[in-house]
Amino acid sequence: MKLVYEKPGFLPALRELVRCNQAFERFSATHVRTLELTPPQFDVIATLGNTTGMTCGELGEKTLITKGTLTGVLDRLEERKLVSRRADITDARRTHIALTTLGEQMFARAFPAHLHHLSRAFDRLPPEQLKAMLSALAELRGAFEKELAA
Repeated sequence: MKLVYEKPGFLPALRELVRCNQAFERFSATHVRTLELTPPQFDVIATLGNTTGMTCGELGEKTLITKGTLTGVLDRLEERKLVSRRADITDARRTHIALTTLGEQMFARAFPAHLHHLSRAFDRLPPEQLKAMLSALAELRGAFEKELAA
């Protein structure tokens, strides 16, 4: 027996949102790899850039990289001498992660280059369209957060 149901009106928007994210990930990752970084490594470098560093937990929250994955990413960045790990000054049970001098140099080179790469796509949209898109995406995120809280 074939299940028949009416498709909700939001499915085309959901599909487009997912396809947009997939296209962004491909476009972004292609460039990040030319910088000799993986996308998660770039995420860490970009997040730590222009900071004095942060705890592993803070880094996990800001990058949205899972704890298990983050450990491996940090291991590889530490092997490349791009980040350092030490006991946190305020709580020795926590690990403080910061960019090394080499990491700061990588950030200074990679971050502006990647922003320039991304601007190639974003500059195709007029400013008022970007503003409207930002507003719509913020409203959608808010709807999800309200439902989560309910």
